[in-house]
Amino acid sequence: MTVLRGAIFASTLAFAGVVLAQGQPAQVAGSGAWVDLHGARARLISSPARNANGRYLAGLEVALEEGWKTYWRMPGDAGVPPTFDWSGSANAAAIKVLYPAPVRMPEAGGEVVGYKRSVVFPVDVTPQDPGKPVELKLTLELGICREICIPAAASFSLILTPGRTSAPAPQIAAALELVPRPQTARRAGDPELERVAVDREGRVPRLIIEAMFRGGDKGADVFVEAPDGLYIPLPKRSAAAANGVARFETELAGGLDKDLKGKMLTLTLVGETGASEAEWRVP
Repeated sequence: MTVLRGAIFASTLAFAGVVLAQGQPAQVAGSGAWVDLHGARARLISSPARNANGRYLAGLEVALEEGWKTYWRMPGDAGVPPTFDWSGSANAAAIKVLYPAPVRMPEAGGEVVGYKRSVVFPVDVTPQDPGKPVELKLTLELGICREICIPAAASFSLILTPGRTSAPAPQIAAALELVPRPQTARRAGDPELERVAVDREGRVPRLIIEAMFRGGDKGADVFVEAPDGLYIPLPKRSAAAANGVARFETELAGGLDKDLKGKMLTLTLVGETGASEAEWRVP
């Protein structure tokens, strides 16, 4: 029987408690106050003004202590993805969190996907009334883990004021470079998806992914996300295909193959010189 994402969390994570932290009163754009968490600290940051599209670029910066990690939106075999609740914000028509490319990390009993040392999540903010400030209010939940995983909850606030068009703050600009780009907007060093297929000929159906990593395939990786809480095991690197294309495979056991039929998958390709993202519908 197919295992859903939530069931994996419950059976594989050992929680030591919940860390609750409260940020300072709302501050004008620049940087909010650091909020201390167990094994990490976090803050909201922002560019000094709106970008050329009339939107603000903010960011959530998480600085992790040595040996600690936090998770991507698809955390792998175990882990807790971050959740962002912006419902208390004012004058915000839309808020979108962007995820820099993650790394695969081994753990006892499996592998997880996320970040070490530090990560900045860029936040694209569309104001409802461009002439008025946007007050960001964030309630964040994320897992911060070493040998055990400690779920942390914290609140943050930051005021974004209208002003002249300007470039993003350096931390946000650097994080944007790490966000996987769509296949149609790939740069020269970004991986290119070559082929996706489901092989149903063997004892267990397999998902096969082939991609060209033009900047070199050392450290090349692929992550696959499915909708409706379905979890696809992390693909494993197999023998290289022709012309330097890297090949990855994962088993679709326990009825997962049938559950995925007709579903749209998101594939994130991460290489040494860039990252890209693609969608593929399971036939």
